[in-house]
Amino acid sequence: MTKIPEAEARLFRNKFVCRNCKTTVRAPNLKVLAGKIKCPKCNGKVLRPVRKK
Repeated sequence: MTKIPEAEARLFRNKFVCRNCKTTVRAPNLKVLAGKIKCPKCNGKVLRPVRKK
């Protein structure tokens, strides 16, 4: 199976998931690492990247 770069970028680039409520947030990597991004649903700052299955 060939990986299409456009599809991979759309699904995984700059996407993070809140560890508390599992809401997906799209934000730049550096802002997430700096702790400047909050979850829009629960205001939590603990985010993880989307898993690639």
